[in-house]
Amino acid sequence: MSRAAATSDAVKSEYALELLDAHKSFGKTQIIRGATLQVKPGERVAIIGPNGAGKSTLFNLISGRFGLTTGEIRLHGQRIDGLAPYQINRLGLSRSFQVSNLFTRLSVFENLRCAVLWSMGQRYTFWRFLADMHEVNDRAEQVLEMIKLDKRRDLLAMNLTYAEQRALEIGITIAGGSSVILLDEPTAGMSRSETKRFIQLIREVTVGKTLLTVEHDMGVVFGLADRIAVLVYGEVIAFDTPEAVRANPRVQEAYLGSVLAETQAAEGAH
Repeated sequence: MSRAAATSDAVKSEYALELLDAHKSFGKTQIIRGATLQVKPGERVAIIGPNGAGKSTLFNLISGRFGLTTGEIRLHGQRIDGLAPYQINRLGLSRSFQVSNLFTRLSVFENLRCAVLWSMGQRYTFWRFLADMHEVNDRAEQVLEMIKLDKRRDLLAMNLTYAEQRALEIGITIAGGSSVILLDEPTAGMSRSETKRFIQLIREVTVGKTLLTVEHDMGVVFGLADRIAVLVYGEVIAFDTPEAVRANPRVQEAYLGSVLAETQAAEGAH
């Protein structure tokens, strides 16, 4: 589907993001089996499920890295399935990845400026001075303050701590002003104290935005999400408030009961 086709297919919608009976198969193997999600503007949604449930595949479908087998994906009512990732990004959706993906030999500020340049459709040229691009530089400075790395402005990204690198990735994700943000395991590998600070950072930088996050830390999930989608074998078996999901017998049986028991045991050991 072309971008022009997607634009003409736009409909008025009360949802920021919709997956409608989405299927994805690789050969004869079905990974996503009729997933449907409808996320409201400004809502924070966590996607949880066992390993192999299809969470990363779902993110790759939404962000355009993979194409749907059947079904639809809509961003503010406009179909985006079939568009390239950069086209989806220009329409207002950005994502981060599990593995750090930074320009390690550029400074923190330069990483953010690159993200702003790309989101504004700018290209690198030999006849324009970046210092003269005031709108780009101002936006990069704003994001630098939002992610609380202003004191690290001129430090090479490779010299940041792990938690700071993850914060920089968040900054790169929001730099273009996207209204829908996808974060893939944002707190993975962090200590409890780092995780606590990072949750607060995510809350602050996504105010007014729609957030989808894949997360295994149940403390993060229940502390951050307005609603939780539980994905098991490529199907959404529950999509509700944290309280309702926690009490859902099907979720308990399929996933959450064992995870909460492991979490409680780990906390007891400490």
